[in-house]
Amino acid sequence: MPSKPKVPCKYPLCPEVIEPGQRYCEKHKQNKNSYDNYRGNANERGYNYRWQKASASFLIRHPLCAECLRKGIVTAATVVDHIKPHRGDYELFWDEDNWQSSCKNIMILKQEKDNKNKNF
Repeated sequence: MPSKPKVPCKYPLCPEVIEPGQRYCEKHKQNKNSYDNYRGNANERGYNYRWQKASASFLIRHPLCAECLRKGIVTAATVVDHIKPHRGDYELFWDEDNWQSSCKNIMILKQEKDNKNKNF
């Protein structure tokens, strides 16, 4: 009986393929766990039901990706992004002037850039 095909690592832009049922390759499994322990889970960082409602409302009012629009490309936004990382500052977290609509591709690129610039 043939085995299941390998799947890509879930870490953004990682080219590694892994066994089905795993989420990250060995390199990113270690990075993901240490970073998640440092920053807390999504709910602890403020991404709770209140955020879900607020971000859904923001996307209705701003349905296009702001970064793509700056480049002259029309792309539907799927997430709300903090322009300046809030780093746990809840005043900055809830400041809608610090929000922008983003498509998934732009969000992944921004997260990659932010992760490279992190100082732990």
